[in-house]
Amino acid sequence: MVEVVASLPDRSVYLAGETIECNVTFTNVSQKLTVKLGWASAQIHCQCSMSETRVIVPKNAQLTTSDIPGNRTTFVPSRGEKGSTALSTKPAILFCDLNLAPGESQTFTYRETIPREAPPSFRGTAIKYSYKVTVGAQRFNCPTKLLRVPFRVLVVPGLHDISVYQEPDDLKPNNPFQRLQRKENTLLEVAMEVLQAITCRKGPSFYNITNSKGKVARFCLLKQAFRIGDDIIGTCDFSCGTIPCAKFSVTLQTEEIITEECRRKNSQSSMVTSYSRHEEFCLQTQRTHISVPIPLTAAPGFLTDIMQLKWRLHFEFITCKAPLPEVDAPCSASESVSWQGPSQLDVETMVWDLPIRVFATNPMYATSVSLLKQDVMCLV
Repeated sequence: MVEVVASLPDRSVYLAGETIECNVTFTNVSQKLTVKLGWASAQIHCQCSMSETRVIVPKNAQLTTSDIPGNRTTFVPSRGEKGSTALSTKPAILFCDLNLAPGESQTFTYRETIPREAPPSFRGTAIKYSYKVTVGAQRFNCPTKLLRVPFRVLVVPGLHDISVYQEPDDLKPNNPFQRLQRKENTLLEVAMEVLQAITCRKGPSFYNITNSKGKVARFCLLKQAFRIGDDIIGTCDFSCGTIPCAKFSVTLQTEEIITEECRRKNSQSSMVTSYSRHEEFCLQTQRTHISVPIPLTAAPGFLTDIMQLKWRLHFEFITCKAPLPEVDAPCSASESVSWQGPSQLDVETMVWDLPIRVFATNPMYATSVSLLKQDVMCLV
């Protein structure tokens, strides 16, 4: 019997375009017999699972088993999994004809670059994209055993050609007394610079929130682009409103939109998922602020041939239909005024959705909260 352990030594979250490294260790747990393995291979594949009641997969987007590289061998990484294979790399051979003495162990390293056109990992209501490094091994006259190591993929837009982000040689400072050492920025460094440039631009945007009866409040959002893990900060100014607001709430939501040609029904609506929520009673409040965190486990906004994921802030305002009695202001600072709110209010609810943009983050930060196992074991 051979124990196979596959592990991701660095992290469990990667950017599309990065090179993933997986260590595979084969150990003969027998104390008397020498074991011979015929072969072992490894491959990356992305499995797309869809709800049959909501999604129709177009034929050009389907990848059947016959289309998967290496399907003529007994190594089929997607065997036994539901859905279709959205992406698959070429299989890499780790070894052929390996002999392991009793208690002997050997480790092989599998390296593969994640395609830059890969969709991000996503677990939605109707569609799910999941990534795995699949290791297959076979002993002579025995069935093939598969070992799958899950990992997460984040996508940063604009990284198809990172050479445009490299600094030209003529702009670099030259020292005639030192040998010129040219250092190329890694994809991760370039991605962090791109995200920094996109999400750190602060330009306050003001929104007047009104209904048919008048103005409710004025909302200010400091910026429009965020990274997963950021806090969305905004302010609400009720002093300029003409309609009393008793309570408001802000919910961070994603909208899962299926493309028209893939919808099971033409009248099918998008699926909404709610995350963090800010709720506050604001009667007689002049100004307040909101802070809504974006979970590190969530997927950034993206677009594929099947679906699109959008982010938004969903506001709900509970406003009074009739004006409230005025409060007599104190004549001096030493005086105080007591006010008791009415026992009942005639109210109505208005909703408002504010679109925002959410991008990926540093994969090292996302790994710190990941629940994916970086070490997986099986017996061959």
